[in-house]
Amino acid sequence: MKGLNQKVTDITIAYIGGGSRGWAWTFMADLALEEKISGTIRLYDIDSKAAKTNEIIGNALSKREDTVGKWHYETKASLKEALTGADFVVISILPGTFVEMYSDVHEPEKYGIYQSVGDTAGPGGALRALRTIPMFVEIAEAIKTFSPKAWVINYTNPMTICVRTLYEVFPEIKAFGCCHEVFGTQKLLAHMCEEFLGIEKVDHRAIHVNVMGINHFTWFNEASFQGLDLFPMYEKFVDKYYEQGFNEPDKNWANSTFECAHRVKFDLFRKYGLIAAAGDRHLVEFLPPVYLKNPDTVESWKFSLTTVDWRIADLKQRMDRAKRLAEGEESLGNEPSGEDGILLIKALVGLERTISNVNIPNIGQIPNLPIGEVVETNALFSRDSIRPVFAGALPESISLLIAPHAANHADLLKAAMTGDKELAFKAFVNDPLVTLTEEKARVLFETMLQNTKKYLSVEFI
Repeated sequence: MKGLNQKVTDITIAYIGGGSRGWAWTFMADLALEEKISGTIRLYDIDSKAAKTNEIIGNALSKREDTVGKWHYETKASLKEALTGADFVVISILPGTFVEMYSDVHEPEKYGIYQSVGDTAGPGGALRALRTIPMFVEIAEAIKTFSPKAWVINYTNPMTICVRTLYEVFPEIKAFGCCHEVFGTQKLLAHMCEEFLGIEKVDHRAIHVNVMGINHFTWFNEASFQGLDLFPMYEKFVDKYYEQGFNEPDKNWANSTFECAHRVKFDLFRKYGLIAAAGDRHLVEFLPPVYLKNPDTVESWKFSLTTVDWRIADLKQRMDRAKRLAEGEESLGNEPSGEDGILLIKALVGLERTISNVNIPNIGQIPNLPIGEVVETNALFSRDSIRPVFAGALPESISLLIAPHAANHADLLKAAMTGDKELAFKAFVNDPLVTLTEEKARVLFETMLQNTKKYLSVEFI
């Protein structure tokens, strides 16, 4: 209930994937900094021990004197227990294990196909989708049964497929997908303004943009700062840093598997005239293998291939940190993450009115993409309401790049739900990164399918 002091208490959030050793901590830390909302977080995870660890970490955080957002964390043993009566549902899961991810990312390398992430597009994205869809069918059915009025926030990739599955199973669901890639490009434009305008610090939220595209392949056709059109400045920025790339303060692509020098963005601007609004590692996977031809090409464009071995080593470090956090040897930080998740929750309970980028089904906000495809545009968030902002039509040159992916999303969803292996293969071979003969593509597809078969809802093999 909301009092005169505009504080909302007794919010119940069901966190599916509540044993997360990364995003959950970001979410907890941001909640701890927000004094206007509080309530209960129900943690559900197939790894109940990891969820219990986060329960300990979350409750310890709430007890700290510097924590203004007070939440009670509790582990639940089933989706029913977690979801019943929830006001919000957060979904942040790893579909499968690193064994399956290893196949997604590295099996195609045997055929000369390189992927920098492997979770959204490319052959890895297709196989991840096939095993993720059954999981999201189960989640959507549970939400329909136990918390049909809840707002559902998805952070899981492949984002577009995940959100699309939720609506396919439960058309009345109030679901949307959140992704921070757009914020990264706003921050890049903020650094540009700092350099070109001589301003010491520009908040990325002061960079106003029109967002259009699909998740991880988003674009700005408008960008401004304090009324100044940023496109002419960006053209000069691109000219200055096109060859050497641009390293943001305290970041260096060569020392991080996640960072880039934005050379791909700069090249795409010269080719298409819009500002590509995702990390280079994601952008390149939606295109023919111009930037992903081989590891030397990748290095020349100054981004990285994220290996699964790196992810395994990183998880080990995060598991060690979870132990330290749970035992009180370390505390979560108290700096805001810059994510919009908590702001959007505040808006949906009526405390704010804000505009942010969001992934929801297309009802015409991008008129030259298919109706029903999950698209990423701005939307207005207010009390119990999300209204997509009309983004306008994409340039034909860019809509043609998106078209095969939109078709693949529809085919993969239908294939996963009906067991149509040939339809799944059609989507697989239709991906721009799969430049193999049909015979070789078939062998790769069958191998990757075999490697993930235990997660398929129907018998593909």
